[in-house]
Amino acid sequence: MKKVEIYTDGACRGNPGSGGWGALLIHNETERKLFGGTQDTTNNRMEMQAVIEALNALKTSCEITLYTDSKYVMDGINKWLPAWKSRNWTTANKKPVKNRDLWELLDRAVTKHNIEWNWVKGHTGNIGNEEADALANRGIDELGNTR
Repeated sequence: MKKVEIYTDGACRGNPGSGGWGALLIHNETERKLFGGTQDTTNNRMEMQAVIEALNALKTSCEITLYTDSKYVMDGINKWLPAWKSRNWTTANKKPVKNRDLWELLDRAVTKHNIEWNWVKGHTGNIGNEEADALANRGIDELGNTR
């Protein structure tokens, strides 16, 4: 399997507000930068969108080391998702899961790959995380364009 390192981040100006997502994909010496934006969204949605876009950009199954500064994404994928699915997308409090549409997309995207999930503290000088943050903000600045 091809080994890929991925850094993802989401940003929002206002919450809800204009949002952006960014992802940095690294394979050997090659970097690929992805970003996009959405009006009237939340930071959590943009964090999730960054991971979904990064995983879906890969054409084949890969061995991935993924870095995110989102505890929401980390806990959701590693702790909460199986229980939500077993309860037909409801929380332990019997309320509908927020952002179910993106959780379902993320759930499908992760099945294609072998992923090691890593949480990094945001805005602490981690070069990959800082680049993903810059891409997410570019997504807001260039709202409507994706690369």
